[in-house]
Amino acid sequence: MSSFSQLNLSAPMRANLEKLGFATPTPVQAAALPPALAGKDVIAQAQTGSGKTAAFGIPVIEQLTVASFSVQTLVLCPTRELADQVAKALRELARAKENVKIISLCGGVSIGPQIGSLSHGAHIVVGTPGRIQDHLRKGTLKLNLLKTLVLDEADRMLDMGFEEAVEDIIGQSPSSRQTLMFSATWPKPIRTLSERYQRAPVDVRVEQASVPPDITETFYEIAPGQQLDALAALLSRHQPDSCIAFCNTKEQCDNVAAALNNLEFSALALHGDLEQKDRDSVLVRFGNKSCSVLVATDVAARGLDIKSLPLVVNVEPARDAEVYTHRIGRTGRAGEQGLAVTFCTPAQSHKINRLESARKTPVKWGNSSELLTAPLEPRLPVMTTLCIAGGRKDKMRPGDVLGALTGEAGLPGSAVGKIDLFDFQCFVAIDKGLAATALKRLESGRIKGRKIRVRYA
Repeated sequence: MSSFSQLNLSAPMRANLEKLGFATPTPVQAAALPPALAGKDVIAQAQTGSGKTAAFGIPVIEQLTVASFSVQTLVLCPTRELADQVAKALRELARAKENVKIISLCGGVSIGPQIGSLSHGAHIVVGTPGRIQDHLRKGTLKLNLLKTLVLDEADRMLDMGFEEAVEDIIGQSPSSRQTLMFSATWPKPIRTLSERYQRAPVDVRVEQASVPPDITETFYEIAPGQQLDALAALLSRHQPDSCIAFCNTKEQCDNVAAALNNLEFSALALHGDLEQKDRDSVLVRFGNKSCSVLVATDVAARGLDIKSLPLVVNVEPARDAEVYTHRIGRTGRAGEQGLAVTFCTPAQSHKINRLESARKTPVKWGNSSELLTAPLEPRLPVMTTLCIAGGRKDKMRPGDVLGALTGEAGLPGSAVGKIDLFDFQCFVAIDKGLAATALKRLESGRIKGRKIRVRYA
């Protein structure tokens, strides 16, 4: 299918897709849209960035009965970041219909305002399994009129231990529903979930080139315990603005991030043990260039919306070819060149052998001795993040923060970077050389006429 016009879409949806710049369907959209629009169950293998949100979002919006003010679609996501991204994308698609209400229900924030929002009704709910269960228990969310259930990044939900929660939620939805399941990998628990809860699903698998053309891959054989030295040497050699270093365990993430910071690299750890507020802070600082290295587990890094990423490092080899492809696919996007590097000890070489067998091509080895002799040159981030104790619920907008910084605080506009607004706090990136000045002036000044607490994130 080469055009959205080949689908039986409403005229407003076609016009909206054109306005949103949807020119031709991505492979997953071309394969999943016809059966999903026909009301069939679908199980699709789709990577982050493949256009899967529109693959389920378009059918969901098209099939909505706006006059019926009940929850007709539930989208389950593994994390709040992904739920927020999905809700935002669905709101854009929903411009094709008037008065569609979409609510996001995630943990890590107060449940009270969510109960208030639900009491006014909603057509589509996007949320994390734990918080959806909370609302079902309280009776504030009812699924008796649900038409479509979407499981987004289903493999990751199971990896994060949400299997029981997902099954409990499915059990409380009508058996006549349509179930759309999207998963980046294809492990046995996913197939079991599909067999148990889907009816004759259409199986959509988009063959992905093993390595996108814009990615250069290099493998280095190192001695056990040399991972940190090799990583520090690699960062010194390439000086990336931003890099994700993948580790296999949470403990390894913490240890590698701490060791890099001791060597004066700017690193933060991201894994499933972080509380939501800490996770928000880590992602904001990495996204706004206040930190250059994110040391993450696979589960924690899935679904991150990172625009430009010149370097991805496997501190240890990925457990299989699918996970490897998923990891390195985060670099070299949108026409930019990317570098993917993997460190491997002799005892781990069987994993590389398996990767070569799966891809039917040999990997390219770099010169480890040469790499390890590179002089250490930590690259410090260009920005520092300030955290302001006020957010959306305080009626604060990015323009208010920018105005306070460039007006009363007297900073040039070029010194102010990304502004990230949350319900009760706001993060703003400031040019490192002017961060202390900005902090001092905001502390003694006002935002929207009010004194507001400010600190370094």
